[in-house]
Amino acid sequence: MGKVLNFGELLLRISPDLDGNWLKENNLSFYVGGAEANVAAALALWGVPSSYLSAVPDNFMSKQVVNYLNKLNIDTSPMQYTGERIGLYYLPNGKDLKNAGVIYDRNHSSFSSLKTGVIDWDKVLQDVSWLHFSAICPALNEGVVAVCEEALIAASERNIQISLDLNFRSKLWQYGKKPIEVMPALAKYCNLIMGNVWAAEQMLGIPVSPGLAEENRKEAYLEQSKKSAQAILAAFPKCTAVAHTFRFDFKEFGVKYYCALHTADEHLVSKEYRAERIIGKIGSGDCFMAGLIYGFYKAHSKEETLGFATRAAFSKLFTHTDFTKTKMQDIPKVAKMYEVAI
Repeated sequence: MGKVLNFGELLLRISPDLDGNWLKENNLSFYVGGAEANVAAALALWGVPSSYLSAVPDNFMSKQVVNYLNKLNIDTSPMQYTGERIGLYYLPNGKDLKNAGVIYDRNHSSFSSLKTGVIDWDKVLQDVSWLHFSAICPALNEGVVAVCEEALIAASERNIQISLDLNFRSKLWQYGKKPIEVMPALAKYCNLIMGNVWAAEQMLGIPVSPGLAEENRKEAYLEQSKKSAQAILAAFPKCTAVAHTFRFDFKEFGVKYYCALHTADEHLVSKEYRAERIIGKIGSGDCFMAGLIYGFYKAHSKEETLGFATRAAFSKLFTHTDFTKTKMQDIPKVAKMYEVAI
């Protein structure tokens, strides 16, 4: 097997405290991240040959960040040095990217300024057997949509496996296109599609039963997961596996988490995990995606793949950074403490 190439925008997360002490202390927390970078870091940590393609300006700060990625065993040789700035986003510690409080500062970044015909795909895709990207990329602008399609066509021509995370960020879709107008044309190239049932509805037009969230029953969620997956598999013939995550926050007992993985003839559900307190929500879904890629890359069984991906994602909830720091051997130990008895 070759490398896993992760394609997406390298970001810096700035996390001010909610009390505003950063103003008095002249101190802000910075984290290196971005959905695809989070996946790249997890795979590198777990021993998979992991490569990362983004665009950053050619300056000392970018070189410091790229060097940081290199030290994590991420191959950054595909990196494009162009444009004038790294994208930023602001989010207080402990908050979720779906939270209304997130602030994006990504317009005119190096990545969002990418155009077709610039990246040498022959060179970038050499020794690559898997390409991963997320719906955050085409949320930026039509130019990036075209670059995404260029990448997917080039990968498909080389029989490279392609995975897609249906990350839905409503604040990013601001250029006159709705996700449903963009994402199906990209999803048709993908072999593995991950997200949740509501993202699949927003982006791929796969309907969710009215009142599903209000019904709030695990059995109903899993039945919808099966229906949504079957619809995706039917609509996108190249897709052979669909995964859904279910993470819910409750005042009475904290976080509940479980996942499902579907193929044409298998419908698997993970164990359930609960925790009264977590540290951070950023990158949990990316860690799940990395776990799926790891399992498929290693040719593990579907059941083993789903179990590992779910444990890895849940374990990520106990870290501050965007990148997971939980090593392979520690993931089962962390998850086991929160496993719900059947």
